Amino acid sequence: MTQSCNESIARQLGIAVQHVEKTVGLLDDGGTVPFIARYRKEMTGSLDEVAISAIRDSLEQFRLLEKRKTAILSSLEERNLLSEELKANITAASTRTMVEDLYLPYKQKRRTRAVIARERGLEPLAGLIIENGGYVEAAPQYISAELGVSSADEALAGARDIVAEQISENGKVRDYLRRIFRRESIVVSKVVAKKKEEAVKFRDYFDWYEPVTKIAGHRILALLRGEDLKYLRLAIRPDTAQTQELLKKFYINSVLRSGRTNAELDLALEDGYARLLAPSLENELRKELKERADGEAIEVFSQNLKELLLAPPLGQKRVLALDPGYRTGAKLVCLDEQGTLLHNETIYPTQGAQRMREAGDTLHRLVKRFAIGAVAVGNGTAGRETESFVRALGLDDTILITLVNEDGASIYSASAAARREFPSEDITVRGAVSIGRRLQDPLAELVKIDPKSIGVGQYQHDVNQAELKRSLGEVVTRCVNSVGVEVNSASVELLGYVAGLGETLAANIVQWRQDNGVFAKRSDLLKVARLGAKAYEQCAGFLRIRDGKNPLDNTGVHPERYELVRQMARDTGVAPEDLLRSEASRQRIHLPEYCRGDVGMETLSDIMEELARPGRDPRAKFTTFCFDETVHAIEDLREGMILPAIITNVTKFGAFADIGVKQDGLIHISQMADRFVEDPGEIVRLRQQVRVKVLEIDSARKRIGLSLRLRKGE
Repeated sequence: MTQSCNESIARQLGIAVQHVEKTVGLLDDGGTVPFIARYRKEMTGSLDEVAISAIRDSLEQFRLLEKRKTAILSSLEERNLLSEELKANITAASTRTMVEDLYLPYKQKRRTRAVIARERGLEPLAGLIIENGGYVEAAPQYISAELGVSSADEALAGARDIVAEQISENGKVRDYLRRIFRRESIVVSKVVAKKKEEAVKFRDYFDWYEPVTKIAGHRILALLRGEDLKYLRLAIRPDTAQTQELLKKFYINSVLRSGRTNAELDLALEDGYARLLAPSLENELRKELKERADGEAIEVFSQNLKELLLAPPLGQKRVLALDPGYRTGAKLVCLDEQGTLLHNETIYPTQGAQRMREAGDTLHRLVKRFAIGAVAVGNGTAGRETESFVRALGLDDTILITLVNEDGASIYSASAAARREFPSEDITVRGAVSIGRRLQDPLAELVKIDPKSIGVGQYQHDVNQAELKRSLGEVVTRCVNSVGVEVNSASVELLGYVAGLGETLAANIVQWRQDNGVFAKRSDLLKVARLGAKAYEQCAGFLRIRDGKNPLDNTGVHPERYELVRQMARDTGVAPEDLLRSEASRQRIHLPEYCRGDVGMETLSDIMEELARPGRDPRAKFTTFCFDETVHAIEDLREGMILPAIITNVTKFGAFADIGVKQDGLIHISQMADRFVEDPGEIVRLRQQVRVKVLEIDSARKRIGLSLRLRKGE
């Protein structure tokens, strides 16, 4: 079974079977995806995290299918219904749908119309209908007051119920019609008349008609949401008359192989389709469409989240952060290079000239007192006004002033993590701290927030929530491990995403730090409660110790390869730390000499890269961004304006961009380039700085249409 599983996965994913086998073995041995991708390249053929995750997911699906087969076979055997042919067919089935189709006729049912008809002794009459003869003459024989059959017509009706159910449970019939449903169905949406006014947001779908083969995932999610809210009536089926005719031909030619039909069989076929098959297959199709749409939406969300988490960090600079507001003022905090809170107070720069002067004096004083290197202003309410106020203060030119996206900051400020960090501060202080830390290191701060709250998704509330959570969690894990984590300063939340750790071990690491001081070397991690050899193997390479006893601890070189590096140093006649400092020393290393056992050129090349750039951060360098100073509100916009913008969300139908007016504008996919664009992700990415043209302004509906299609010179 294991071999057939590996071969099946290899065919499905287009990966060499030997690499699938090795990967499955590593996963079953407790290996994490980041660890396998980074430190077991020779075994996997250098598969990346995406491919390894795909193998893991396919393996999980295969094992779930095998578990379902075992349960079905056991049920059939217990009820003495398992023939050798049925067992062979179920065992050989390659999909869950095939298995369920085979099991359907034997599934224990509620009292359907067919079950009642069988209880009344009408199954032989149903057989005569299927065999196409003698049912008219035989029908009166089944009249029975005791069994509740009062006439020949009632007997025939009951027999047709049995035939209809048999047709609907026939695997060949279901498979044939399933293909028609997938190919020919039309998505039809109508507004519920009495809900027309409430449903104004769905007015595009009040009278919608679209082939199922062409409908986009985001439209499926919108339609299903409208139906769920009872604003829309939705049907997803092929033409009824045409499909019934195709069913009739298929059934008599491919199932009965008789080429003949009769009036009762025709009625049973029509009833079986309308009452049983069509609803069942429509539900199947809806599920398929929903899963496909979910997958697209989750993929978009995941890519956006990745771009956001890997946004360039400002780095270790002291930051003054402002969480703006009109009525309540702007909460101000000062943070040191590590994000530690040094000071907090409230200023009122938007409440008159006197208070503005007082706020300016306060900022000048605090910037000098705490040697501030950057000012971070939240981009929410009063954000642009507060930013303009700060820029007008004439601070030193070396001080960076920038807006920071504050989505989710309020959720963090009320979270258990925030209360743990700042038990004596209120939520306004915590929110301002989060804004400042996002500038210093977006990844380290955003991991403290539920990814769904960051606001970079498409229909995130409509998709499968368990799958969304799993997928977004994986994105965070990949990002955290690709960057690496400083073990002596990381939060519990950040450490929890490191390969091999999790919430409990992360908390234990922080507790050990509090009890014993900083970690001097990576191997000290083995002293942490419940952190054993396997967890250490998985996590060590992703944890960094800056200024530790061993300089290799601040690199991505895994401790299992320290001796190899020491050997390289001995052979070169230098100390191991010299390999990190001296390019000339590294150039004297002849890598092929060290290829042995499980160490190949892939691992050796990675080691050399880490030695060349110890403590490196793979993220891009931070760049500043400024909005047009003449535009602060939607009323300031004019059609044709060319404005600087920053991409805030990418979807399947376009991208949203912030132009500094509190309401993001939509760049529809048709306005992204002077050519056909299939995926907006080909053109833009989250947080990308762009120039856009204002196409349309709808102040009443708070909608702004933008375009990236600028003429030369614009």
